[in-house]
Amino acid sequence: MKIILFQPQIPQNTGNIVRTCAVTGSELALVRPLGFSVTDRWLKRAGLDYWEGVNVTFIDDLDDFLSNTPHSFYFFSSKATRRYSDVAYAPSDLLIFGSETSGLPSQLTDKWPDRLVTIPMIPGVRCLNLATSVGIGLYEAWRQQSFVSNSN
Repeated sequence: MKIILFQPQIPQNTGNIVRTCAVTGSELALVRPLGFSVTDRWLKRAGLDYWEGVNVTFIDDLDDFLSNTPHSFYFFSSKATRRYSDVAYAPSDLLIFGSETSGLPSQLTDKWPDRLVTIPMIPGVRCLNLATSVGIGLYEAWRQQSFVSNSN
């Protein structure tokens, strides 16, 4: 599995997601621009020593990247109607999460509306924390793979 974070803004969230990727054998891609430096001490602190065990890459143009990938991908969005748990995930799928402050751009979600999934929440609340959302989505996908990763 690969987690893609679209223009993340909060280093502590990204650090926590690095830890989640490390313990699940998942890769992480960060879409530029980022709201922090990858050398930020809070980012390193939140990820502890897990950075070395995770394949972290950077993407400059997510639209172009997705247009050319052979892998299936899913956008996690509070605006979707299809539940994340109603998808049959494959080990090579890309799970894409929006920025903490602005979510995912409509140019992407409008282009691939069949790729949107949501994590159910009660009405009237804003949304889950990004690191929590990644954990929920990734663990469902990993559960479907019987908790076997490419690094096992």
